[in-house]
Amino acid sequence: QENEIKLLTAEIERLKNFGCLGVSPSLEGLRDENAKLKYRLNFLRKSLQEERSKTAKSMININSCLQEIFGVAIQAAYPDLENPPLVVTPSQQPKFGDYQCNSAMGITQILLKTKEQKVSPREIAERISKNIPPNECIEKVEIAGPGFINVHLRKDFVSKQLSSLLINGVQPPAVGKRKKVVVDFSSPNIAKEMHVGHLRSTIIGESMCRLFEFAGYDVLRLNHLGDWGTQFGMLIAHLQDKFPDYLTVSPPIGDLQAFYKESKRRFDTEEEFKKRAYQCVVLLQSKNPDFIKAWKLICDVSRKEFQKIYNCLDITLIERGESFYHDMMKDIVKEFEDKGFVQVDDGRKIVFVPGFPVPLTIMKSDGGYTYDTSDLAALKHRLCEEKADILIYVVDSGQSVHLQTVFAAGAMIGWYDPKVTRVAHAAFGVVLGEDKKKFKTRSGDTVRLIDLLEEGLKRAMDKLKDKERDKVLTPEELKAAQTSVAFGCIKYADLSHNRLNDYVFSFDKMLDDRGNTAAYLLYAFTRIRAIARLANIDEQMLRTAAREEVLILDHEKEWKLGKCILRFPEILQKILEDLLLHTLCDYLYELATTFTEFYDNCYCVEKDRQSGE
Repeated sequence: QENEIKLLTAEIERLKNFGCLGVSPSLEGLRDENAKLKYRLNFLRKSLQEERSKTAKSMININSCLQEIFGVAIQAAYPDLENPPLVVTPSQQPKFGDYQCNSAMGITQILLKTKEQKVSPREIAERISKNIPPNECIEKVEIAGPGFINVHLRKDFVSKQLSSLLINGVQPPAVGKRKKVVVDFSSPNIAKEMHVGHLRSTIIGESMCRLFEFAGYDVLRLNHLGDWGTQFGMLIAHLQDKFPDYLTVSPPIGDLQAFYKESKRRFDTEEEFKKRAYQCVVLLQSKNPDFIKAWKLICDVSRKEFQKIYNCLDITLIERGESFYHDMMKDIVKEFEDKGFVQVDDGRKIVFVPGFPVPLTIMKSDGGYTYDTSDLAALKHRLCEEKADILIYVVDSGQSVHLQTVFAAGAMIGWYDPKVTRVAHAAFGVVLGEDKKKFKTRSGDTVRLIDLLEEGLKRAMDKLKDKERDKVLTPEELKAAQTSVAFGCIKYADLSHNRLNDYVFSFDKMLDDRGNTAAYLLYAFTRIRAIARLANIDEQMLRTAAREEVLILDHEKEWKLGKCILRFPEILQKILEDLLLHTLCDYLYELATTFTEFYDNCYCVEKDRQSGE
């Protein structure tokens, strides 16, 4: 942008001279050209100004700053090395400074392998240290042990960042061009109730969307409902028998789960019913209006049930089920055929993807489509129509091979280049009961999600009454506390575990106000709010103080808390890259405990013994 501004300014000057000399055949044309250039120039200047002011207000990623500084130092110390290792991490103990650069050991190995030079890591660390460029963040460096470079940050630098944070609010580092992110999550099946297995996809997916939105991306949240397929044949046939006037009178299907089980039992035991169910599928797929109405009725009953859960957990989604992609599937099959990727096997049309043993079946022998076809159609639509820069599927680990095959097929046919567009499977493990087995009810059934949420509400209320909160809160406040604690604890228990692992569902652990739980974080947050209330200080007063006074970080606990707060952009960067949200939970727990240490050692509020003020 800066270069373009220079060029445009020069061009405007050149046109001005033309006009003065009267050389141009058309002064009118020149004026137009000049106006266009000036408009473009003003637009560029404004956008550059906005970008700069946004960047000035954004939090600084200190780790990235240090990496840049050490990158320059290593380049100056060893100009012949290509891609030398650049390792900067926060120090684990205060005696080792605030950050550490651990690149010297890696460089030792490279020099030995590529140049057959034997140099000690300590010597390399000294050479790097001597080449550190002037900067605003490093106070001093020390070399420790075999070649660790311990970095001590400047107090005035940290103080300045904290004041800026207070004045501008928590602004994530600017992401550059606003990229589009499409997240596929939750995705229950119509006519089946949401169960505990849907809990993880729904919570993790929603949190990833919020993360990318907070970081400034354009996010599309998609619910890939299982709303099409052969199961609708038996459901519609059963609907016709049970509610023959369904076209004119809305059928009172109260319990869709029971309705589904009844139709499945009939499908498995009654031959005549089974035949009719298959005919219903054909009529539905040929878009017969009566059958489309029956299908919509069944979908609507499910939708209402799903929405109850989404309301409880504060989930926002755009529904785009398998039926949305149905009309695109014919073209998908044709595209793979035209490019010569299709083989016929026993009447089925299959596609082998290099590196994957199991082929994709894109058309069954009876001419019907499969999950493979609808997943390919969805992938193409998201890449080519939605123009996603990043595409994330929040689906359980069991689908890993299937999804990787679909992604590879999309790259093979040319829908995207994996080096440019990121298509990721954010896999997760299963939910276990306290017996470490798959989470089931006592009778061995899958746990319904709505029952789980209601149990959470009951347990949260019991906990609040144990703490005698019902005696000090109004009924409205008590209800708000109950839902915050119940749903907050269920969400946080999931997010605080590494999503790749299975996790044990335990209400007792979730609602414990000790350790890394939502209950503890809510307690810590409430305590901080109470201090501000007691001190009678509002945010405006703090902002004014931040503008006018320098923040002095004398006490070691103050210094520790200040640095901990400023690590937020590093955490943000890490989770945007690896999509492992438990890192954020670990950070929040560390922040809360660091604040508690600070609060216990440095009094924020003191009472005047005489006046009681």
